[in-house]
Amino acid sequence: MSANLQSPAPSVPAGTADIAVTAAGTLCWRTEKGRLEVLLIHRPQYDDWSWPKGKLDDGETTPECAVRETHEEIGLRVQLGIPLPSIYYDVASGRKVVHYWAAKVEKLKPVPDGKEVDAYLWSTPDKARDLLTNPSDVEPLDALEAAHARRDLGTWPLIVVRHAKAKPRSSWSRAEGERPLAATGRRQAVAVSRLLQAWRPQRVISSPWVRCVQTVSPYVTRAEAKLKLVDALTEHNAARKPGRARSAVEKIFDKRQPVAVCTHRPVLPLVLDILRSHMPAHLPALLPTDDPYLAPGEAIICQVSAVNHGRIVSVEQYRAYDD
Repeated sequence: MSANLQSPAPSVPAGTADIAVTAAGTLCWRTEKGRLEVLLIHRPQYDDWSWPKGKLDDGETTPECAVRETHEEIGLRVQLGIPLPSIYYDVASGRKVVHYWAAKVEKLKPVPDGKEVDAYLWSTPDKARDLLTNPSDVEPLDALEAAHARRDLGTWPLIVVRHAKAKPRSSWSRAEGERPLAATGRRQAVAVSRLLQAWRPQRVISSPWVRCVQTVSPYVTRAEAKLKLVDALTEHNAARKPGRARSAVEKIFDKRQPVAVCTHRPVLPLVLDILRSHMPAHLPALLPTDDPYLAPGEAIICQVSAVNHGRIVSVEQYRAYDD
């Protein structure tokens, strides 16, 4: 199960309650001599110009799908940036929705798969508008160009993860910090690892309690990420010394690097308060306000401006599939 709470919000036409096809993709972008360029692909089957995209596989979230399809079609292993407006249109099987993200491309060269995609083109947004075959594909392009004009397009992700499902407190007699994940939680941890691959943070900050460490360990191992354990983020220490916990979260913004933070449900209100303090007026409403805030293994993804220090420019929320 996943939710996409994003800014800007997609425009949802009337009559789209029943979606027959869900897909996801990216608008890859770069700057050449200070000029914004976007990556268009040509599909020989349809003889059209569009964005890299494709349908969800079973048990896949939309961010995972966007990254996978971009790699399969054009050979780029991207990291997702800000979410862009989703588009809706009719296909033979019914109504289709495509969720899009910005994805910065620097030194990598696209390599079309030769089957679904036989050519690509870097172009200015104006030229792209003329080439795009599907008129609705212009909507995410407009949002991307507007974000670039606001200097909100270049970002880094700050991801907050609630630890996966742990063994019940009632059945655990040893130290609380040693309470491990349940079997369901171990499956969720693997799913969290897959989800985090869409943003590929190379730093992971976690409460040192076992259930948090076990939640992020599959990702840390797979991505060869750096894991830092922070005592201030445990339930016990955050309750006793909330100032230290707040300081630990605030320091994350100073690094200005992609990061995932894993902590406990009782600590989430403190973390969410700090996130709100870094948001413009329209974004805090997208954060959860009611206990338990996040389900076990669920994540909030904030994109933080690389130019405007500490400014969060988008918010998303996903629950990874665990089966």
